Amino acid sequence: MDIRIQSVKFDADSKLLDFIDKKVGKLEKFYEDVINAEVVLSLLPDTENKDVKIKIALPGKDLFIQKNASTFEDAVVDCVDVLKGQLVKIKEKKRGQ
Repeated sequence: MDIRIQSVKFDADSKLLDFIDKKVGKLEKFYEDVINAEVVLSLLPDTENKDVKIKIALPGKDLFIQKNASTFEDAVVDCVDVLKGQLVKIKEKKRGQ
């Protein structure tokens, strides 16, 4: 799976980029047909100011999730947890057809 990471108005360090690659890359275990993932990191002016948007491209469908947290790592984990559930549902539905 191709993972593209974009940080808006700041430079993400390599530790954060590796963390995102590792977490988002695991989504492929739950649904094999994932084409790619786009991750956008940005800062917001409020207390939960780390914003993460993840778009997963599937054949014929895209999944999108956005979460805010006090750290980028927490927001990425929240996004991945939701996407994991959605991918499992899609896989089960596909298997049932």
